Parts: sequence; structure tokens; C-alpha cells
Amino acid sequence: MSEAKKLHVALFPWLAFGHLIPFLELAKRIAKRGHKISFISTPRNIQRLPKIPPNLEPLLNLVSLPLPTVEHLPQNAEATTDIPSRKTAYLKIAYDGLQVPLLQFLQTSNPDWIIYDFAPYWLPPMVADLGISAVFFSMYGAWTLSFLGSSPSALIKGEDPRTRPEDFTVPPQWIPFPSKVAFRLHEAKRAFADHFEVNTSGFSDMFRLGSVMQGCDAIVIRNCNELERNFSMLVEEFSGKPVLPLGLLPPVDLDGSSDEDVTWLTIKEWLDKQSKGSVVYIAFGSESELSQPELHELAHGLELSGFPFFWALRKRDNSVKLPDGFEERVKGRGMVWGSWVPQLKIMGHESVGGFLTHCGYASMLEALYFERPLIMLPISIDQGLIARFFSEKMVGIEVKRDGEDGSLRRDSIAASLRLVMVEKEGEVYRNGAKEMKKLIADKDVHDRYIDHFVEFMQNHRVA
Repeated sequence: MSEAKKLHVALFPWLAFGHLIPFLELAKRIAKRGHKISFISTPRNIQRLPKIPPNLEPLLNLVSLPLPTVEHLPQNAEATTDIPSRKTAYLKIAYDGLQVPLLQFLQTSNPDWIIYDFAPYWLPPMVADLGISAVFFSMYGAWTLSFLGSSPSALIKGEDPRTRPEDFTVPPQWIPFPSKVAFRLHEAKRAFADHFEVNTSGFSDMFRLGSVMQGCDAIVIRNCNELERNFSMLVEEFSGKPVLPLGLLPPVDLDGSSDEDVTWLTIKEWLDKQSKGSVVYIAFGSESELSQPELHELAHGLELSGFPFFWALRKRDNSVKLPDGFEERVKGRGMVWGSWVPQLKIMGHESVGGFLTHCGYASMLEALYFERPLIMLPISIDQGLIARFFSEKMVGIEVKRDGEDGSLRRDSIAASLRLVMVEKEGEVYRNGAKEMKKLIADKDVHDRYIDHFVEFMQNHRVA
């Protein structure tokens, strides 16, 4: 590749690790192809990122912009994992406060492209003025983007023929092919309050999403045509922008943690004692929060199921508690781990037979990479839509909730675990996970998507 074609690409993710990590994965893959990267976030988030491989360090510059102080946002809170979800709007206010330092950085560093997230509604006009080309990297699947609105301008203006939560429980009229991607009623009610209405930051999430889609030069999605093509084509049609799949960004190393890591050695020792394929691994990511009643029903459901389990339960504070005597009753059979765990290493251990998940897209792809069928318990906005999409792929099942209020029942959790882990009827899901692994683990397929994206940036940058 000639020097003239080398790019400088800036990346500016939202302040959530479910966004920071995929953005970093993309940054590493672009850097691996010889291009210069500026990865922009806040000091504490930069410190908490996985280590950059030594061979990429010369090309991958981590840029720290101090986060402005905002009333009601705790000191050192720089990511959603640092705060309860009710304070997320204050984090958005602080993020919006990065506008001036980001402008100064872009003026002095002059990248060819910037890849940004859903939140900075103010960024597209800024980079257009600077002559920098822009890509919106959607953490939402194409099925979610298609479901949320009929066009970027409809999202910006709040023009949606669906006016009640009930209207969101069926696929919208603009999806022209069969689909089961829609909210349950309890999800629709929550989405209305949390994402469709203007929040304390002064803007709704839908306004932010519509603004970045309308103002970009291209949209990229963690997706591939082998998984689905229809929704991606629909997003391209209604946005009027090129939509490029990035591939599925499959895991390339096991967490970057060494085999001598004390946390892993302790966990491995426990997993080694369990039978092959017998353990349920439970994790709900760093941002999704179960309510106290949900946590209790889940704990009782695990107890009722009789399966060995490893539960990565990250508690932000002491407000959510396990049932009295729970850990004592499941001692030996179940382990509850209260801090960070090397998730890929756990999923790759032969004793793990299934994954009980909040349906974070990245976690589900990781589980399927290791052929682990899914027991799906979606919690926040797009997770229910992800669960519907993957249910159709026959790689797992969704735990039944009460349709009206979304409440959980322990016997439903236990029954779902039994079906996916051991019952004859669940074999279709266990086989489906094995089949999906072939796609996710096909490095050549996913490398081609990244090559195509980099080629697109080389050919379409502002001269």
C-alpha cells in the first residue's frame, strides 16, 4: 500500500464499555492494516481499556479528553458502569460538554475520517465544516435501526405513526418482509420513558440517533450478510446512506489476561471440578441492572434448576441483595462472583454448557463463538429486539416473562434452563449454536468485511 493511501481515522465512542470495546476492536483491525488511529475517550475510560497489542502501539494513539464536571454526576463517573441507569442523562450532559476539546483536537490533528456513536448529535455539522468524512458505527443491529424509525428525519422530528406503547408490540408497517422483531409491552413502556422522550440532557436518544444518521457519510454495523441482509438493505434505503457490514468482530484473543491471572486460576479451579457441559454461565454485562424482585426470582430459579452455575454478578452498590441464605444453600454447586471476570476464558471452558444472558449483542456473539446455546433474559432497550432476532435463528430461547409488567417467575427460569441444557426438545438450540459458531469463527469472512470498509474509506475520503 502506498503512503499516499494511508489514512488517519479518529474514533469517538459513547461512554459505555459495551460501546468502547467494539470501537476499540474496530480501531485495532484498521490499525492492523497500517492506518493511523486516534481513539478518543476520557482519562479513566482510557485507563480501563484492554492493553493494546505491542505491534499496534505505534499506530494506535489513545487520546484523553477530561470529562466536564456536571451536577448530580458522581466524581470519577466516566462510564455507564460507574452509575445507576437513572443518572445516565447526566453522563450525556458531560459527554456533550466534550464538544470544544474535541473540536480543538480535530482541528490540530486533521484526521481523514471520524467514526462516531449514536450520542453526539452536535458532531456531524462540526466535522462537515472541518472537511472530515464521518461514519456512524451503530451498536444497534440493522433490525433494531429498522424497527426504531422509518427515516433519520422521522427520528429527529419524533414523527412516528406509533403513538402508544401497544403499537410497538408488532413490526412496523415499513418492514416489508416477515419479522418477529418487536417489543413486548413492558419493554415498549420502558423504551418510551427512557429513550423516546426528551430526558434531562435536553434531547431524546431517538433525536441523537436520527441526527448522527442524517449527518454521516456512511453507516457501519457489526453484522454480515451471511447472518442477515434484509434489514441492512432496509437501513440503506431509508437512510439514503451506504450501509457497510463490518463482519461480526469475533474474539481474537482470550481477554488479554494471562493464564496465570489469579482471578482466572481461582475460577478455573472451580470449573475444572464440574462435569463437561453441565455449568450455566450467567452474566448481564456491565450496564444492565436487574431489579430486586427479578434478582430474587433469578436466584430461586437457579436454585430450583439443580444445575451447577457460575454467576458473574457485578453490584454497583449494596442496594440489591441476594435472597437470605442463598449462597449457603448452593455452596459447591453454584458460585457467585462479585467483580470482573475473564468472560471469554469462562465461556471457552469445557464444563460450561449454556449462557444465561441479558442479550448484549457482543456477549451473545462470544457465547456462540464457543457453541454455547443461549437462555435469553433481555433487560434494556434493544436487548429484547436482539432476543427476538436470535430466537428466529434457533440458537436459544427467551425466558418467559409476564407480558404486561415483565415480571419474572422462578419456575420459568428453571424450565428454560432445563430445556436448553439437557432436554431432547432443546437439542435444536444446542445444534443451532454449533452451526452459528461456523460463521462467527470464520476469520476470512470477517476480515473481508473490514478490508472492504477500509477500501471504502480510502476511496471516499474528502480530498
